[in-house]
Amino acid sequence: MEIKCSKEKLNSVLVELFNDILKIEEKALKCGPIDNLSMTEIHTIEAIGMYHKKKMSEVAKSLKITVGTLTTAINKLVKKEYVERHRCDEDRRTVKICLTKKGKVVYRIHQKFHDDLIKDIISELTYDEEVVLIKTLEKIEKFFIEKY
Repeated sequence: MEIKCSKEKLNSVLVELFNDILKIEEKALKCGPIDNLSMTEIHTIEAIGMYHKKKMSEVAKSLKITVGTLTTAINKLVKKEYVERHRCDEDRRTVKICLTKKGKVVYRIHQKFHDDLIKDIISELTYDEEVVLIKTLEKIEKFFIEKY
């Protein structure tokens, strides 16, 4: 009985936590200057990064999507003026993308959201609890990567 309750509780916590994080992130980010972006677009901006032009294939790989799917997303972000495309001089077939100033603002806002979230979470934990939490979450992440 105890194991069953434990499994039910773990399932409930994981499902609720996953859903809550997505809802909280979306709600928090929709209240600012980036209310015209979906969470997928914001995560695409995050994958592009702040400082270097990246190949489309690099960004697609980090997002675990196809280059075709990324192309559709980038078209929208270019139209909204968050991303720029650049053809490589050495190989005109290669396209690199980077954030515009507007895109960099979104990146910073999103980064601050995550920084504040983590700061708030660990502020209630002792050092030992923080270590256990990190190790536990790493095991859960490893499980999902290996299983799925």
